[in-house]
Amino acid sequence: MKVVKFGGSSLADGGQFKKVTDIILMDPERKIIVVSAPGKRYDGDTKTTDLLIQLADRVTEQGDEQDAFRAVMARFETIVTELKLPAEVLTDIEEHLARLIETYRDDAERLYDGLKASGENQNAKLMAAYLQQRGEKASYVSPDEAGMYVTDDPGNAQILPESYEAMKTLRDREGILVIPGFFGYSKTGHIVTFPRGGSDISGSIVAAGVEASEYENFTDVDSVYSVNPALVETPYEMKEVTYREMRELAYSGFSVFHDEALLPVVKKRVPIVVKNTNHPQAEGTRIMAERTPDDMPVLGIASDKGFVSINLTKYLMNREVGFGRHLLEIFEAEEVSFEHTPSGIDNMSVIIREHQLENGKEERIIQRIQSELKVEDVQIERNLALVMVVGEGMARTVGVASKAATALAEAAVNIKMINQGSSETSMMFGVDAAKADLAVQSLYYAFFEKQKTVQ
Repeated sequence: MKVVKFGGSSLADGGQFKKVTDIILMDPERKIIVVSAPGKRYDGDTKTTDLLIQLADRVTEQGDEQDAFRAVMARFETIVTELKLPAEVLTDIEEHLARLIETYRDDAERLYDGLKASGENQNAKLMAAYLQQRGEKASYVSPDEAGMYVTDDPGNAQILPESYEAMKTLRDREGILVIPGFFGYSKTGHIVTFPRGGSDISGSIVAAGVEASEYENFTDVDSVYSVNPALVETPYEMKEVTYREMRELAYSGFSVFHDEALLPVVKKRVPIVVKNTNHPQAEGTRIMAERTPDDMPVLGIASDKGFVSINLTKYLMNREVGFGRHLLEIFEAEEVSFEHTPSGIDNMSVIIREHQLENGKEERIIQRIQSELKVEDVQIERNLALVMVVGEGMARTVGVASKAATALAEAAVNIKMINQGSSETSMMFGVDAAKADLAVQSLYYAFFEKQKTVQ
């Protein structure tokens, strides 16, 4: 049994629905389908999820919500018309949205979660209806019926452990099952969404729950590339990637696969295959526990912006027992998570995502560091990007760090910090955000293009 997830671009309009259905029917093992909300149909188009957020904005602002409501309905109406589905399907969608608005009009968090989830929820119903119209035995399965129970934290759902056992019963059901991605249900019966990109998370959870033979993730690219294809010509296609490597790359800005989506399938060792809806015969990229070793030390290079570094200095810091613990407790008290903590004997940096320092948290953290840790200096460095060089082959290759540093120096990219984990699967460089793309390009040339020339 395979679990198959289709992204928003794969289900943007009626023509894409037909492609997806053909793909499903190509393989009888594709029994459980997880769908996203309709995505962009063309450059400049608006995703359905964004239209639903705009509708929620209008409702909470007590403004004129009718135009926003009609914009959402127009997206679904186009698909219903193109697929020649019964008119009552559209009526059900309209009634569902209106009911959500009236129920949660005075509860903004629940309203946003309910409306955001509607893109996936209604798209799953459309997919099930179209499969039935094509003569298939298919059914829509809501997340609560599937057993996807989550924490009651609006916009940041976490799967509850008992969900995996509950989902095993899906294996016994007949026909094709269509499940909406992006959300689950709390034990109190409320819709709660995963973080954005959560349809990948849903698909991974279902694949782990039913112990699928494979989790196929269909998107709009033939494979996962070693680098953002917008930055280089003909980027290297990765055919095999380990869970560890993909976790590092997804964290660092790869948009093809959500980093939180790896955990469920890693535990059950379910292989993932990333494939292209518009070119389904392409081999794609396989993500698994182990891959065949090759002679390439680096597999991928990625970057992400929006970081800040809080840098502090204190003489003889290394001799002060508990200093690091006390520092991190200050961040914990403000519910701020850290990304990296590079340090020296008299200095230490804490790298965090900048958005976590809102609502006065930055001022409170700095004040406590100064008053409680008695540091000599504390500064915040903004506009920081993290560039990751990833590959399990680095552990058995001499000179990777030297080659990377040389490439950045030749491109006039100043390295603000370097960090490498003990597993040697990845190496992180902190650079100015304005130089992030240049850094990626120079590293890609050093590790991929130069190697091609040598070969």
